[in-house]
Amino acid sequence: MTPTDPKADLHYYLQAARDALLWKLEGLSEYDIRRPATPTGTNLLGLVKHAATVESGYLGDTFGRPSGVPLPWPGDGVGPNADMWVAADESREDVVELYHRAWAHADATIDALALETVGKVPWWPEGRDEVTLHHAVTRVIADTHRHAGHADIIRELTDGAVGMAEDNVGVPSGGAAWWEEYRGRLEQAAREAESRGTSGQTR
Repeated sequence: MTPTDPKADLHYYLQAARDALLWKLEGLSEYDIRRPATPTGTNLLGLVKHAATVESGYLGDTFGRPSGVPLPWPGDGVGPNADMWVAADESREDVVELYHRAWAHADATIDALALETVGKVPWWPEGRDEVTLHHAVTRVIADTHRHAGHADIIRELTDGAVGMAEDNVGVPSGGAAWWEEYRGRLEQAAREAESRGTSGQTR
């Protein structure tokens, strides 16, 4: 990556988010990568499937370059949120391969077109559907990092594993006792803040 190559900058941060998202699957059971971890059903393998859909749409169809990758598009009779979960007969390997194919196609689009190239997002309202490739790539980076953050939290709540990457955890290296004490300090600060706020309220 060089400071004079905007495409390389964009690709670097996009690939970092892709790798982080996939890394969160490693070492987990089929159940743990698919189970709904929030009231709205957020799950690790579903996030990967969604990321594949986003890349194929914004960095494929939007620029007249359909990927040919079969994806669960809304409106195709698959129901809402079909790209956010994985059926029992879909394997982990199939979803990861889908993502790899989607990002290879997206990378080819980024390589082939100038960042100023204008495309049309098929699912946006007519008249407000034009975007540059630069805008589309930035949007995909933001979306993928957002979902990598979701995956961070789900993985930590699943088995305690944390970090941005295998070689870059990005958190202090304290042991279990340190983290317990740290969490206790945060809990105390939160309770004190709540108490001060409550005591200042008029009744």
